Amino acid sequence: MAHLSKDNTALLARVRRIAGQVGAIERALAAAEDCTTTLHLVAGVRGAINGLMDEIIQAHVLEHVAHPGLTNAERKAGAAELIEAIRRYSR
Repeated sequence: MAHLSKDNTALLARVRRIAGQVGAIERALAAAEDCTTTLHLVAGVRGAINGLMDEIIQAHVLEHVAHPGLTNAERKAGAAELIEAIRRYSR
């Protein structure tokens, strides 16, 4: 169920920024930076990932659960996919 095509450019830019943040963590660890610096970097990545997840969840709900043209079966399938994704994310 692809639904992100209209927003992929912004999402890809966001993922690239996250990749840069992960690279900063790697560099901090390689350079034996202090724990506080590394923790702040990790917290930043976590926040960025949470923001990305929020955006994708919103897009999924609007397109595959709440869209007016969906059948009940399509809504049920969209909701089930979302529930499974959230369960995996929260582990």
